[in-house]
Amino acid sequence: MANCHLVILKRPYLEAVLAGRKRVESRFGRTRQFFFGRVQPGDKLFLKESSGAVCAAATVSAVKEFEGLTPGKVAEIKEQYDSDIGGSDEYWQSRQASRFCLLVWLKDVRAIKPVRINKKDWRAWVVLTERENFGLSGYFQLPG
Repeated sequence: MANCHLVILKRPYLEAVLAGRKRVESRFGRTRQFFFGRVQPGDKLFLKESSGAVCAAATVSAVKEFEGLTPGKVAEIKEQYDSDIGGSDEYWQSRQASRFCLLVWLKDVRAIKPVRINKKDWRAWVVLTERENFGLSGYFQLPG
């Protein structure tokens, strides 16, 4: 069964996804995040604007994970994938110390009727479950 995820994006990146200019969502970190290994093709994504509403949905078409990154390997990821990621120079500069990277290719991106949810924590990616779904369970069948 496909997983469902809540993905928080800053406005310019969300707008670029909706316009089709950004086809890959990237997540970099210094530590291995809990969602590594839990995102796979066919998964459903709810896209939420940072401090805003859930306003789009998408399906994962492909996933690529990287571990043990160095600044040189981050530069290689930028060179190979930035045309689909659409990161600014500041974005890439801020990722130089990352050791892990998750790239998620998006398909079937569509705007949905905006849904305000009650999410108060700082997580920028949540794997949704029946227990923790922020009222979004009516959109997709969620795992228990």
